[in-house]
Amino acid sequence: MRMSRCLPALLIALSGAAFTLVSSAARAQAMADPTRPPNAALAPTGAGETDQVPAGPQLQSVLLPKAGSGRPRALISGEWVELGRNYGDMRVVKISVDRVEMAGPQGREILRLMPDAERQPAAGKRDGKRSQGSTR
Repeated sequence: MRMSRCLPALLIALSGAAFTLVSSAARAQAMADPTRPPNAALAPTGAGETDQVPAGPQLQSVLLPKAGSGRPRALISGEWVELGRNYGDMRVVKISVDRVEMAGPQGREILRLMPDAERQPAAGKRDGKRSQGSTR
């Protein structure tokens, strides 16, 4: 007799818990991944379009260690190359934050991390000078 009185309350509690679990799972699936590239980058190319892969070596990363803790290195087309070493028939002569300069039989070549990016001065600076009122 006591069981029949408790059964409706138990069913209501269980259905409420089930609803909470289902709704929280639905909310978790709707959350976007912040590291995912924009949809334009994920869209398949059209029938007539081809992915344009630049010819020649590509600069992928630069490693500039602190003074005295190693030589600068650059990741060029999947291969780590130290300053002064060769990549194919080209010698790496300079490594900076966003570029690598190489010299070889065909002359000099500069590889950039982001070749299409345009450099712009930082906000609040004009012609490389600090803005008026700077406390530094």
